[in-house]
Amino acid sequence: MKRKLHVKTGDEVMVINGKEKGKTGKVVAVSLKEGKVIIENINISKKHLKPKRQGEVGNIVDVESPMYASKVMLVCPKCSEATRLAHGFDDDGKKKRKCKHCGNLF
Repeated sequence: MKRKLHVKTGDEVMVINGKEKGKTGKVVAVSLKEGKVIIENINISKKHLKPKRQGEVGNIVDVESPMYASKVMLVCPKCSEATRLAHGFDDDGKKKRKCKHCGNLF
């Protein structure tokens, strides 16, 4: 069964739920199987790295954790508001995504 999400890699999204609520960022990766997205500089967690070779020092790094796609809403590039998606057709007859607020096709 093929799954679909309302966001794609490279989209600008706003978090609508949880501790990061109200923050915006760019989608870095999408996992269709899990229904999750990774957003740039949002949902940061610490990851402990073990030393790989003798004499090397362990490290703690910040990584972006995935979050459910249902917790994010697409941001319209024209009106800069978080919006639900509608669908419309452009002049060439191609199906495009459409902002519910301003009617902009993108």
